[in-house]
Amino acid sequence: MRSRSAVLRAAPVAKPYADTRPLSIEEIEVEDPGPGEVLVRIAAAGVCHSDLSVINGDRTRPLPVALGHEASGVVAGLGAGVDDLAVGDHVVMSFLPVCGVCGPCAEGRGALCEPGHAANGRGTLLSGARRFRCEGVPLNHHSGVSAFSEHTVVSRRSVVKIDRDVPLVEAALFGCAVMTGVGAVVNTCGVRLGESVAVVGLGGVGLSSVLGAVACGANPIVAIDLSQAKLDAAREIGATATFLASDPHVVEAVRELTGGGVQYAIEMAGSAQAFDLALQVTRRGGTTATAGLANPAHRFQIPPVALVGEERVVKGCYMGSCVPSRDIPRYVALWRQGRLPVTKLMSSQGRLDDINAAFDRLDRGEVIRHLIVM
Repeated sequence: MRSRSAVLRAAPVAKPYADTRPLSIEEIEVEDPGPGEVLVRIAAAGVCHSDLSVINGDRTRPLPVALGHEASGVVAGLGAGVDDLAVGDHVVMSFLPVCGVCGPCAEGRGALCEPGHAANGRGTLLSGARRFRCEGVPLNHHSGVSAFSEHTVVSRRSVVKIDRDVPLVEAALFGCAVMTGVGAVVNTCGVRLGESVAVVGLGGVGLSSVLGAVACGANPIVAIDLSQAKLDAAREIGATATFLASDPHVVEAVRELTGGGVQYAIEMAGSAQAFDLALQVTRRGGTTATAGLANPAHRFQIPPVALVGEERVVKGCYMGSCVPSRDIPRYVALWRQGRLPVTKLMSSQGRLDDINAAFDRLDRGEVIRHLIVM
């Protein structure tokens, strides 16, 4: 079948993207799903920094690539052997296919799935196949999803079935922003009732961490960002204190508020400077975690004597340390209870044709989550 898709053919690309148009909307050929694969009609896809980092060159991915990784959709076809889904089922995408049988998967650490990471790095599905063509030339898949497309083919291991009464536009957020942000609090850090949390960087993923901290009963919940508008949004969803990252006294202010620093600081901005700030607002014996995808050339420094003498913990967080088939239904259940009001993360909606301008708005920090609605 044929499908319109946003294709990235070169990176990095200069700004503004509305002028340089790094993403071209092309009619591509989508093959039938192979064994263990699913054809999905995309309903909505989030415009996320993980996509922006491919456009601006911070993350290297095989090109050309059909971009997009945070999405919801409707099953439109099934490959051989997929007998636990039906055409018409509603699904949320996972940006890492989880094989379920490798070493990390067997330990319950699906976010570290080795075949899944290898496939994403190659630009293929979990099977090793590419199901996209443009004028007969193969196109790479992005994170096994390629969500900026009217139709896509994904591994069965890349989708989680949801109930049909969950609105599909909101459901898209569970595939990245909510899974990563809430998971960072719940899984990576294991925050408990009454423990203190700071979130540095308040995009869709960072504000999802604030929602997760609220759901866990954390206190206080400190939100830090360069944007006053995003600090206001954090207050609205439950942050108890907010600080501008540009304030030269922000570290002292957070330490004074929390009696020496927070127990958990989570960096979601994707920069070494933001991680350093998160480290500075973490108390002795506390945990500093990061799910921000900074440029691979960037570095941060921790004096070994401080790491030892203060018993600090530094943790990485990929995909919220989640097992998607386990955690996405849990987070949807919390949404049903009103404890994860993800609608408040949605800044705007738009068309696939306007996607380059949407990435400009994301790059300028003007949106929390913009959604492409097909």
